[in-house]
Amino acid sequence: MSVNRPNPVSVGTIVWLASELMFFAGLFAMYFTVRSVMPEAEWAAEAGKLNLTFAAINTTVLVLSSVTCQMGVWAAERFQPVRTGSILAVNRWGMNEWMTLTYLMGAFFIGGQIFEYAELVHEGVSISSSAYGSVFYLTTGFHGLHVVGGLIAFLFLLGRSFAARRFGHHEATTAIVTSYYWHFVDVVWIALFAVIYLLR
Repeated sequence: MSVNRPNPVSVGTIVWLASELMFFAGLFAMYFTVRSVMPEAEWAAEAGKLNLTFAAINTTVLVLSSVTCQMGVWAAERFQPVRTGSILAVNRWGMNEWMTLTYLMGAFFIGGQIFEYAELVHEGVSISSSAYGSVFYLTTGFHGLHVVGGLIAFLFLLGRSFAARRFGHHEATTAIVTSYYWHFVDVVWIALFAVIYLLR
């Protein structure tokens, strides 16, 4: 009789992500607290400078990167690190191709966020310009740092895959826990996007 114990790496990652959830809950609480005490007209004037269309496109790219990440996980669970056909035959891609695409999409999101920050600073919205600017940059900035952390994790994952003589359970587990983190970052951003850009 065998006992199937949960993977300690997966359990540890989930526990850590739960603590990260508390961190973002604090940021949301800060955002709503500042919003409740700031004059409505002043808040509306600042929020009106946001580019909703651009942010929606950037958000779509990040959300779709969760799909490509999961495709990479399924390839890793098949122990398929690399593609078995043409680069154009997406259905035959391995983990490395899917995770590289995910990395590029995440990098695109960060580039878009930097561009948005530059545009807002040009419009007069900076971290020190108002209470709105402070909460906007703190909430989106901390999330951006988490995305950068995910990009570093993808580099580690791909490096481990290329260095492995034989792609096995250790490499697949690395892909799975990296995907947990990436999906978490995506879900947090969907909530942030809804609160900051849609809930006026």
